[in-house]
Amino acid sequence: MPGDIRLYDYWRSSASYRVRIALNLAGLAFESVPVDLTQAEQSADAHLARNPQGLVPVLEIDGLRLTQSLAIIFYLEETGRLRLAPADPALRARVRAFALAIAAEMAPICNRRVLERIEALTGRAEAAAEWITGTLGPELAALEAMLPGPPGPYAFGDAVTLADICLVPQLYNARRCNVDLSAMPRLRAIEAACRALPAFADAAPETVRDAPPKT
Repeated sequence: MPGDIRLYDYWRSSASYRVRIALNLAGLAFESVPVDLTQAEQSADAHLARNPQGLVPVLEIDGLRLTQSLAIIFYLEETGRLRLAPADPALRARVRAFALAIAAEMAPICNRRVLERIEALTGRAEAAAEWITGTLGPELAALEAMLPGPPGPYAFGDAVTLADICLVPQLYNARRCNVDLSAMPRLRAIEAACRALPAFADAAPETVRDAPPKT
């Protein structure tokens, strides 16, 4: 149907996680269509026709097919579904810098394709884990330092912004990779405040339909 919204995603993809949060914040119902990265479904012809990069997420909305999580979120903002950007230009720039530090700097160097390449080049299965822990720790410490002074409860004040949407999935990935977050109390407090919101809780990886059952 013309009004249907369809999200091609993978349950553990941090980029997909961002878009699920944004859609929930916008109050938009959507169909989640799993693309199993572990089975290389992102490289199948059907998915490459949706996104020649072979990446998730892909959002079908308004008769369009959109890729790249931040571009999708900006589209939701610019079409009036979301209100995430602070009115003050200086604060808006800081929010975007924080979000881009995650989405453009941290996430790409720790995605599945990069980790598989590291293992292939080194011939060591543990090399990818060493890469992640050695990279994400300092990067997350830098994020902690980029935060403004209190009060919160969110990254840049009392309203959710793009910074929060990017932060929560990145901390989920950091925990999966056993990155020590003990020296980032503010990041963890922001995460807790966000995850208490239904839009974040309902977007969590374990809620996605292709997530494996808990054991």
